[in-house]
Amino acid sequence: MKHSKNKFYLSAITVVALLSCNVTKPYQQPGLNLPQQYKDIAYSDTASIANISWEDFFTDATLKSLIKKGIDYNFDLQVAVNRIEIARQQLLQAKNLQLPTLSGTVSGQYNRPSENSLNGSFADLTGSKHYEDYIVGLNLSWEADIWGKLRSQKKAALLQYLQTYEAKKTVQTQLIADIADGYYNLLMLDEQLRIANASLALADSTLQQTQLLKDAGETNALSVEQTKAQRETTALLIPQLQEQISLQENALSQLTGQLPQSIERQAQLSDIQLPQQLNAGVPAAVVSHRPDVRSAEMNIEIANQKVGIAQANMYPNLNITANGGLESLKASNWFNIPSSLFGIVSGSLVQPIFGQRTLKTNYEVAKTEREQAVIKFRQSVVGAVTDVSNSLVQLNKLSEQEKIASSQVATLARATDNASMLYKSGMANYLEVITAQNNSLQAQLNLASTHCQQLIAAVSLYKSLGGGWQ
Repeated sequence: MKHSKNKFYLSAITVVALLSCNVTKPYQQPGLNLPQQYKDIAYSDTASIANISWEDFFTDATLKSLIKKGIDYNFDLQVAVNRIEIARQQLLQAKNLQLPTLSGTVSGQYNRPSENSLNGSFADLTGSKHYEDYIVGLNLSWEADIWGKLRSQKKAALLQYLQTYEAKKTVQTQLIADIADGYYNLLMLDEQLRIANASLALADSTLQQTQLLKDAGETNALSVEQTKAQRETTALLIPQLQEQISLQENALSQLTGQLPQSIERQAQLSDIQLPQQLNAGVPAAVVSHRPDVRSAEMNIEIANQKVGIAQANMYPNLNITANGGLESLKASNWFNIPSSLFGIVSGSLVQPIFGQRTLKTNYEVAKTEREQAVIKFRQSVVGAVTDVSNSLVQLNKLSEQEKIASSQVATLARATDNASMLYKSGMANYLEVITAQNNSLQAQLNLASTHCQQLIAAVSLYKSLGGGWQ
């Protein structure tokens, strides 16, 4: 008796030890060797604008309303939310992988064999021309998670579920950036349309003045035609800008999940200013905050779990099955208990031996895919840091350009006024006036474009740092 107990204890300890095995290696983040600060930045603050919610980062009421509508109704974002629900259902299924499978069976069989068959000859001996068999039972099967395969599958499902949240965040950050870019571009087009209308009014005044000078015999028809051509060049800008405004409104409507419609707005481009502080933080923060980078890192963890699963498939599987219920050859005593009770319990340990190298191939492929996931993760980190660096450079250089462009606009405005006064007094010809007006128009349009690019660069920095999903 004591020897039997020892064998039982030894068997129990062995099973527990086997169940505690897990061939999947713990995940370790690959080395990245990131710098302490971004390129061309003399000082880096650990604070980052990525930690600011989009409602605080953007101050314009109309823009915030468009972003809110986009988050609520954008179709790409709705699809991303649906993917989260799909992954959640798959995770719920994965959580039950370690539970046994239980199914119920109810069956009835009536068999009348041929009298000339072997079964029929036995039927003659028993005096019965047919057989009946009635069963109601339960079938249970359970796979012991010896090597941690089921735990790895559960972990992989959890990571894939979390990935859908990162994917949704990625879609939202891109959506917010697209809406902000479109809104700022719309304000720029409004400003350029205002500039074009003001320039057209000035061109009308110059054309009228030139016509009066021609009527007075102080100039010729060529000056009138040249001035008129310049006026038409300016007038051509207006329908072109109006077209672009309408297309931009349609694009914003589509981003917010609406049919094409006009965008009501009160602000002008000059009203929108950059935030006072545009801190980028340190490069290492991008890895933990930017959703697409986090998703790429989760791919490594998922690939690591798949390596463990592929390795576990090469080792023995312990399966336990049990069947029990009621069985009778006659329906009348089918539920006669305990006579109709039956039960079967079996266990099997299956070790793959030869399978055309399928398991070995799956294992090697899984390891290679894990290496590939590491490469893609590092690529995403390099891309993210590059995006931030590019945005910082753009902000810096666009700030310099805006200062120069502002000075140029002021200079050319004075030149236009001087040319107009000289023309009226006969001390300048019409070509000088036309040239001054054209240069002033282009400079004002360029200034509006530069300011818009600055705002878009700030949005790009916010997005590249991972801001917008909070």
